[in-house]
Amino acid sequence: MDIKSEKLNLIEWLAGVNDNRIIRQLKTFQKSSQQGVLPSLSKEEKIAVDKGLDSIANGRTHSNESVLKSTKEKYPHLFK
Repeated sequence: MDIKSEKLNLIEWLAGVNDNRIIRQLKTFQKSSQQGVLPSLSKEEKIAVDKGLDSIANGRTHSNESVLKSTKEKYPHLFK
């Protein structure tokens, strides 16, 4: 996939993100990259990120709503 397509995929994904934690992490990454200091990842972290990106690229994702629903069904005592 070319860089333009990759960026469009990221923009589409970001438009659907509703998790404040992810937004804060992205803002931190943005700030550090603008300062020329990129965070370094361990080999295991890089593998995990690549696996997650592959899952997204291949449509193996679940909406936040569906995960929350199944979690509430499995662990109702945590949502009282």
